[in-house]
Amino acid sequence: MFPGMSASAGFAPVMGPLEWGLLVLLSIFWGGSFFFIAVVLTDLGPLSLVAARVGLAALVLLAYLRWRGLALPADGPTWLAFFVMGAINNALPFTLISLSQTRIDSSLAAILNATTPLFTVLLAHWLTRDERLTASRLVGVVTGLAGAIVLIGPAALAGLGADALAQFAMLGATLSYACAGIFGRRFRALPPAIPAFGMTAGAFVMMLPVSLAVERPWTMPAPGFAAMAALAGLAIVSTAAGYILYFRILATAGATNLLLVTFLLPVTALLLGTTILGERPDGTALLGMILILLGLAAIDGRLFRRRQALSSAGAPFRGEARDPRPAPGRPRSSTGP
Repeated sequence: MFPGMSASAGFAPVMGPLEWGLLVLLSIFWGGSFFFIAVVLTDLGPLSLVAARVGLAALVLLAYLRWRGLALPADGPTWLAFFVMGAINNALPFTLISLSQTRIDSSLAAILNATTPLFTVLLAHWLTRDERLTASRLVGVVTGLAGAIVLIGPAALAGLGADALAQFAMLGATLSYACAGIFGRRFRALPPAIPAFGMTAGAFVMMLPVSLAVERPWTMPAPGFAAMAALAGLAIVSTAAGYILYFRILATAGATNLLLVTFLLPVTALLLGTTILGERPDGTALLGMILILLGLAAIDGRLFRRRQALSSAGAPFRGEARDPRPAPGRPRSSTGP
């Protein structure tokens, strides 16, 4: 087995300032994914989109590996793990998301996508020893999900149930992402670009024959410039660069913390719209952002642990007033009561 392929022995998730910064950057890289997908789907079928996305991303990552001088593993078990990761983190969820976005709005898709941390928290509790479910973590996930709904707009939920198959497909994608986050922890000692390439290459090998057989893309009109530009952004930024960050964060922060990025996506969109486009968020949007930040703080836990520590340190001063008189039979100390 390639060095660093151990599953999770001795792993202690750490979510420091660097990991939070990388998570915000990942949310920027992934923030445009739903928009890019919607544009590409105007000219390409869902299966062809997924095959082109992961294929182009794999080429970009291979060029990056060659530039960095990083060697790829040569053993079968590691490549088998890459293919499994490619199936559950790329091929399956990308296909389900692309299919669902032909039937539901991007806003509803984003809300359903925000359920990923909830699935991850529950699965990690049962499948790992070091990412156990706590009350604060569960409260944080529910609060963050509520914040995402408020920020994106509760009106988006009006379409909930209108096309159940597409919505279940979106939820299936989020469940697949949760499983992938846990499975991908085994790659944490590898340079992040290596599993990112192995995963996307494996997904391409799986999706190319499926897209050719089902959609026969050569029979369709050539994609326009807008679709090709969106595909390039989706493959290079959201996939190639995004998954280098993904595996870097996963290596130190764990699956639950990594997939909090789905809560940050609407926050990033709000902040970019405010700073770049000059948009003015209303009170509802600000409330949603506050709920998301409170949820992230609860999941992180350090703010509450610090408060608890301060409370514990001050406990002796909050009790009943001490009687200054010595206990019966006990002489008064010369240094005072």
